[in-house]
Amino acid sequence: MDVFRTDRIRNVVLLGHGGAGKTSLAEAMAYLSGITSRLGKVTDGNTISDFDKEEIKRKFSISTSVIPVEWGKVKINVLDTPGYFDFVGEVEEAVGAADAAIIVVSGKDGVQVGTQKAWELCEKYNLPRMFFVTEMDIDDVSYRQVVEQLTELYGKKIAPLHMPIREDGKFVGYVNIVKQAGRRYVEKGQKKECAVPEYLNEYLEKYHETLMESVAEISEEFMDRYFAGEAFSVTEVSAALKTNISDGSIIPVCMGSTVNIQGVANLLDDICGYFPSPDQKTCAGMNTKTNEIYEANYDFTKAKSAYVFKTIVDPFLGKYSLVKVCSGVIKGEDVLYNVSKDSEEKLNKLYILEGSKPIEVSELHAGDIGAIAKLSTVTTGDTLATKNTPVLYGKTDISVPYTYKRYQTVNKGDDDKVSQALSKMMQEDLTLKAVNDAQNRQTLLYGIGEQHLDIVVSKLKERYKVDIVLSEPKVPFKETIRKKSDVEYKYKKQSGGHGQYGHVKMTFEPSGDLETPYVFEQTVVGGAVPKNYFPAVEKGIQESVIKGPVASYPVVGVKATLYDGSYHPVDSSEMAFKTAAIQAFKKGFMEASPVLLEPIVSMKVSVLDKFTGDVMGDLNKRRGRVLGMNPDTARKGYTVIEADVPMLSIYGYSTDLRSMTGGSGEFSYEFARYEQAPSDIQEKEIAARAKSEDE
Repeated sequence: MDVFRTDRIRNVVLLGHGGAGKTSLAEAMAYLSGITSRLGKVTDGNTISDFDKEEIKRKFSISTSVIPVEWGKVKINVLDTPGYFDFVGEVEEAVGAADAAIIVVSGKDGVQVGTQKAWELCEKYNLPRMFFVTEMDIDDVSYRQVVEQLTELYGKKIAPLHMPIREDGKFVGYVNIVKQAGRRYVEKGQKKECAVPEYLNEYLEKYHETLMESVAEISEEFMDRYFAGEAFSVTEVSAALKTNISDGSIIPVCMGSTVNIQGVANLLDDICGYFPSPDQKTCAGMNTKTNEIYEANYDFTKAKSAYVFKTIVDPFLGKYSLVKVCSGVIKGEDVLYNVSKDSEEKLNKLYILEGSKPIEVSELHAGDIGAIAKLSTVTTGDTLATKNTPVLYGKTDISVPYTYKRYQTVNKGDDDKVSQALSKMMQEDLTLKAVNDAQNRQTLLYGIGEQHLDIVVSKLKERYKVDIVLSEPKVPFKETIRKKSDVEYKYKKQSGGHGQYGHVKMTFEPSGDLETPYVFEQTVVGGAVPKNYFPAVEKGIQESVIKGPVASYPVVGVKATLYDGSYHPVDSSEMAFKTAAIQAFKKGFMEASPVLLEPIVSMKVSVLDKFTGDVMGDLNKRRGRVLGMNPDTARKGYTVIEADVPMLSIYGYSTDLRSMTGGSGEFSYEFARYEQAPSDIQEKEIAARAKSEDE
């Protein structure tokens, strides 16, 4: 592939609801531009961008893939993203690397939750965007209805550029609203002029007027001409659209059929004509040597620097770091400095990825997207630069995973293999976390949703040949006491020769500090227990609090005081006093009104206003305490519900919230404190723990 200068590059991310047709659109673009000689289908599992075995098996995108499409003299780096919410991390990485977005809307299903989430992401990253309505070949699809839905949501800035022409219900052509002229499709993206059907005149006038109003707002001169009834030329309208689309004051709506390659050539023309090249955008980092802001701005004349926005680790493909060049021109033989890790990396070769196919290139100019193989220290979010100008760029915001399950290996001895495989998968997927919960003797897997975790299990089996099973995690309860007890314990053992003797009198009471397992004091008078045995008594307490006597959970908030006892000049030993303390602890703890404490999380749930009642009702069922409700400043029309919820009740919450809110609800939580669990929960937990200990 040719080397492209910055002004001839467009980085475009495809966003939208799952199943809206993003991958089919990417495939149509690839076919039309000559990358492939036949049009692949998601259902046949032969598209360029869905190349992973899991994607082929499940028939939807799981990872973001890049397809560099040459159109005219422009290279369009098409970033095809997953539409399902469990793979939001992939979408966030792609949006962070893009300069503009196409939000794909299913003509059949209209505006969906994924459409609105795509819009929110574009707003967050301030991306110029267009809508592309697919499935126009289906007879009963109403383009007008989709435009009305979009206008209702996003106001006057929604501006259709085309309208469909139908004959006998079939999609045969379109009307160009800027030129007010009809076009009929002939073959593979080709078209010829035709008359505008009479039934479209009313809407053509309306849409054209909306477009002209927007164009008029570009300057006072245009506004004066508009009010004087003067028409704008097609060149003037196109120039105004480029400005308005780049600054987000106009959001065009285009349409077509990816199956019949209709409307795709127009879309590629519009991407080249209306979307900004990288050098029209700002990009800044921090020069770590001078601590000054470094304005990279995708300027190819400046020092080399690049941001690693995604990592691919595949047992067959190997490891590729996907980079967006932020300044300068990066060449294959360069040695670059990893500013994030303070290490140097020799590049060897540069590639662009065409789905899973690496194509070697000699250099990448500022603003371009490419891949570098086998960089040992580099991970997603790192910055590569020169040692003289060590620029560090801010990392892309990636969603935090809150859904978690316990995992266990099926085959004994696979633990190391599983942990190595997960470590590779976590390099690829920043929303996946494996955590060792030593206190509860379990390993946990965190992801965005249950489907995400299921696919991880499937990938482990398919790619790395290891099996794990997922199950409900144990909640980290704790044990404490509510009253004071006074106990004594004498440990005496005679077995010929030296015996064992340790005798302690102790009190146990709440310490008032649930952060600390225990506080140990001694008030022994007159040497009843010699000082050299005090550490042994404390050691006994220290061991006892690891697994409490009630249900083997860790103990917190206990004050143990040794106040008396006795010893034997020959038979007493540290071991004897430690054993006496352990037994005294068990007895004293059980006599001091023991209770189980359960972890409570502070939860924030962001939901559309119409779902607040349902969500609050559900939180109450989960023993949650709703603390308040506030409008969500980040999402218009949404409310944030704040509540304290027992951790025991949040298992499976992501699935339930999605079904309650049609996928629009989002939640986050953090550990708040421990509280005494209700008696029925305690009884259930103690019985379950006793059963598992027996087993």
